Amino acid sequence: MTSATVSISIASARPASIDLDPVTLDLTGFSREDTAQATLVRLTGAFDANSAPATRPALDAIVTDQRSPVAIDMSALRLIDSSGIGAVVSLYKRVLAQGGRMSVTGLKGQPLAIFQLLRLDRIMA
Repeated sequence: MTSATVSISIASARPASIDLDPVTLDLTGFSREDTAQATLVRLTGAFDANSAPATRPALDAIVTDQRSPVAIDMSALRLIDSSGIGAVVSLYKRVLAQGGRMSVTGLKGQPLAIFQLLRLDRIMA
């Protein structure tokens, strides 16, 4: 990312410049463990519109690395929204397209209800 500069002019005052630093998002709530046999992704807290975009590069790397099988542990996940579901489904489709396997484990509470509503629990179990 690059920094941006914003210039502000106020009547009869000199223009002022403000430097805007790029925002760095950490991947709190996301971890990846690779073994010779599999990849384990752990999601904790909330996987939503605020956190899902930051995990996209890490999920893309799983596909790029052609990892299989992939297991997503959601036992510590308390909330998932459409952005989180979209990221999981996207990963699932790309792993399967490469001939791999992916499963979701540890569903409970709100994430389980969403997966059941969308019937994703049947295909990703």
